[in-house]
Amino acid sequence: MRWRDSRQSDNVEDRRGMSIPRGAKIGGIGGLGLLAIVVIGMFLGIDPTVLLQSVPDIQTPSVSVEPGQQAGINDDQRQFVAVVLAETEDVWHDAFQKMGRTYQPPTLVLFSEAVESACGMAGSATGPFYCPSDRKVYLDLSFFEDLQTRFGASGDFAEAYVIAHEVGHHVQTLLGIMEKGNELMSRASPSERNKLTVRMELQADCFAGVWARQADESRQILESGDIEEALNAASAVGDDRIQQRTQGRVVPDAFTHGSAAQRVRWFKVGFESGNPQACDTFNTDRL
Repeated sequence: MRWRDSRQSDNVEDRRGMSIPRGAKIGGIGGLGLLAIVVIGMFLGIDPTVLLQSVPDIQTPSVSVEPGQQAGINDDQRQFVAVVLAETEDVWHDAFQKMGRTYQPPTLVLFSEAVESACGMAGSATGPFYCPSDRKVYLDLSFFEDLQTRFGASGDFAEAYVIAHEVGHHVQTLLGIMEKGNELMSRASPSERNKLTVRMELQADCFAGVWARQADESRQILESGDIEEALNAASAVGDDRIQQRTQGRVVPDAFTHGSAAQRVRWFKVGFESGNPQACDTFNTDRL
């Protein structure tokens, strides 16, 4: 990805090295409640029921790193994240303007070990997540190493896809899709709730594809192999791939994000169309 010397977003909040109160609960729920649960950890395929069960029990010890101690660590990655975020701002600003709307960019919070959001506490193991209650994306940069070593998805555009996917959830919030999804999920059975979260996730993948297409058309950010990196990342975090690796079997009824093939397909839909309206995963029989 061509990103050096590009504009960096001012909407990056660096909390690396900040202390977390001893005894704070990871997975605590606030704000939009149910929808926040299914959004946290979405990218890694964490079953929302697991988070629900963990709320009263899981606690994190105090993080003793002193503020500023990690200054300078991952600075190159921080700059990369800020550039990708800026690219999403430019693309979605233009897209919303065409819709007659105003795009309000999210803040991206960098953290280490654990972080407190308006949706509750979350640890690094949760993975990148978006909290609709404070409209912030949360990312521990160590996830990018996990993406390569645990999921076999390497390359800077694989990392850009992760960020664009989480920003896709922010787009859903601004368009009112999150609110509607929350209302539907509050009345749905567990199996139907899973199906709704799959549609939500696949739409975020599609929005990530839209971003890649429009950013490249405007500023020629793509290099050879970049789209393959994004597709590899989308495939690597498919529910079937994760279930097979972690439990040795695939249970489609427990999917919350979509299969590897579905995630790849919807990123392609977004990229090939470059049109957010092509990303209507809620009114189609073919996912």
